[in-house]
Amino acid sequence: MMSSVQARIGRERQRYKDHLRLVAGCIPFKFEKIVDGHTRNPESRLLVLMISSPNRHDLVFPKGGWENDETVEQAACREALEEAGVRGILGENHLGEWEFRSKSKQNNCSLEGGCRGYMFALQVTEELESWPEQALHDRKWLTPKDAFKLCRYDWMREALKIFDLSPRGQNERNEGRVGGVFYDASSRCCKRASNFILWPVWEDLSYAMS
Repeated sequence: MMSSVQARIGRERQRYKDHLRLVAGCIPFKFEKIVDGHTRNPESRLLVLMISSPNRHDLVFPKGGWENDETVEQAACREALEEAGVRGILGENHLGEWEFRSKSKQNNCSLEGGCRGYMFALQVTEELESWPEQALHDRKWLTPKDAFKLCRYDWMREALKIFDLSPRGQNERNEGRVGGVFYDASSRCCKRASNFILWPVWEDLSYAMS
């Protein structure tokens, strides 16, 4: 089935700062119930979503260029939808920012090949059956431990460590949330308690850029 949503292409709107290409991504996660038949209260285990790339055996988290007509949060949500086919609730605060050099043969991260990446946690609420870059990326749910082993990039491993090991992250994930304010990619709102602040519409990404 072909996705009705199309991925953005081209770099006309790409953001740069200090000669670095700005990149946004996320660590999608969910909780899986573990039922062993011996307990009335099944436990939940944390899983994170990674994606493959053509002709590679390792995995990465969804990420891509941050463009000049969107916020960094919107860019992270868009990349999760385009590359991994998921929507969800994005933590307001990013896990950190990393500077790294692109390994692309096209050297497409500015003339110097440098990038600055911002990573978020995304609690997945919807998994699409088809998505824009499905032909390029398979997706796989893993425990954080297995994800760490299979992750291609050192800087993404650092983001995963922060996500998985920080006391704040553990406490908030145990409560089923990450952070006190969320960008909800499915409802297109920024949530704070019972208040809703509308963000620009990004749920319908049925466009292509040349």
